[in-house]
Amino acid sequence: MVGGGLVGLWAVTKYNGEWDIWLWEAVQWRMGWDSSGGETSLPNEAVYEKEKSGVSVKPWPKQLNAPLEVVDPEIANIIELEKARQWKGLELIPSENFTSVSVMQAVGSVMTNKYSEGYPGARYYGGNEYIDMAESLCQKRALEAFRLDPAKWGVNVQSLSGSPANFQVYTALLKPHERIMALDLPHGGHLSHGYQTDTKKISAVSIFFETMPYRLNESTGYIDYDQLEKSATLFRPKLIVAGASAYARLYDYARIRKVCDKQKAILLADMAHISGLVAADVIPSPFDYADVVTTTTHKSLRGPRGAMIFFRKGVLYGYEDKINQAVFPGLQGGPHNHTIAGLAVALKQAVTPEYKAYQEQVLSNCSKFAETLIQNGYELVSGGTENHLVLVNLKSKGIDGSRVEKVLESVHIAANKNTVPGDVSAMVPGGIRMGTPALTSRGFVEEDFAKVADFFDAAVKLALKIKAETKGTKLKDFVATMHSSGPIQSEIAKLRHEVEEYAKQFPTIGFEKKTMKYKN
Repeated sequence: MVGGGLVGLWAVTKYNGEWDIWLWEAVQWRMGWDSSGGETSLPNEAVYEKEKSGVSVKPWPKQLNAPLEVVDPEIANIIELEKARQWKGLELIPSENFTSVSVMQAVGSVMTNKYSEGYPGARYYGGNEYIDMAESLCQKRALEAFRLDPAKWGVNVQSLSGSPANFQVYTALLKPHERIMALDLPHGGHLSHGYQTDTKKISAVSIFFETMPYRLNESTGYIDYDQLEKSATLFRPKLIVAGASAYARLYDYARIRKVCDKQKAILLADMAHISGLVAADVIPSPFDYADVVTTTTHKSLRGPRGAMIFFRKGVLYGYEDKINQAVFPGLQGGPHNHTIAGLAVALKQAVTPEYKAYQEQVLSNCSKFAETLIQNGYELVSGGTENHLVLVNLKSKGIDGSRVEKVLESVHIAANKNTVPGDVSAMVPGGIRMGTPALTSRGFVEEDFAKVADFFDAAVKLALKIKAETKGTKLKDFVATMHSSGPIQSEIAKLRHEVEEYAKQFPTIGFEKKTMKYKN
């Protein structure tokens, strides 16, 4: 018999007063051996044997080289369940994507084993010659991907994620309690830009620095640059952030540059959401105007989960040493070398013709998605989109984002509730945020996103029906009705089946269907 199962047997024996663990492994998982009762053809490395030379061979090297399915079948099974979810579902969260097999191979490599505090050529540990090669190559590719002159721009690739990267920039370039302006969270901004309410400092950034938001013009859904300029004149910020997590329009970097110049402020562009589009040169680049640029690496860029900080070089700015020292030793220890290796791979992919075509498709898909949603009667914040995401304002429908998110999840559509202008609660916001990068990676095109918009419409109508049948006013009452009503459950099951059958037509990314445990 070839394939089809997994058998593992551990035997513990007493040998010379020591406990030795003998692992008798019979792995049929793509090993190809005969289990019909005859002599097997197990490879030598699958069976632990005591050396005859008199040298005591310890059992753990063999255990460490055993596959995940043998060592931890519970985690292996959870991973298989997640594969099935990704295959059968529709991933619409705009900050998510499906990274490539080659990136995963680098992230899951021996690069994870090495400590390397410091920077290439100046480490606090020995044995880093190949780590230095990988990090230097990653830096080179980062500058190339965004068409930057290495004489004018530098990049730090050690930041562990986007929020730490932003905080590292603040601590590098600002003194405690100096002033930051950024887009307000309910208007599409991000926590790491210093969000606070009237009564509470939510983000640690707002604890260590003084922050003031700028906002959208609520009648248009666009950033109110006139009011931003007036507020900056009064507040006199040391740094202004141009970046968002739920803004469907392009930033006017030139306008904010003028404001920064008037206030002698630093312009930090946070392009975490749009860096893939910038790399492909399908939307305007912030590098022409910004002093510092931060980005995560796993969203539209489609790499591993990490971050980069780009900075202008030269004595006129003096950013390089300050930012590098803020990353290490200021706020981090050793970098995640496996992530840096994976990022280098993703950046190599980002300069290919296929990548540019992909990003162009992301924009085309989002335009069609927005168009179909509007045709279906939905209001979009700003009236449309110019990038990879749409922000749906559900208030006119008489439903909120939290309830719609619950129904979407029940039919295997992943989206996220999101604040829209006028909201007072982040837990029960009036909007849903959706994007096109992940499904575009799976091969979805315009007509597919028209179908996805119809699935969304069906889910919202179902949410309205559940709300009408719910007696209480709390979200938990809504969820209870959703799970207890027989007719509602039947409608959910029907829509979920339609969603899954549609999604299953498209390729999986990062793994092959034939290797999946759960294929139904």
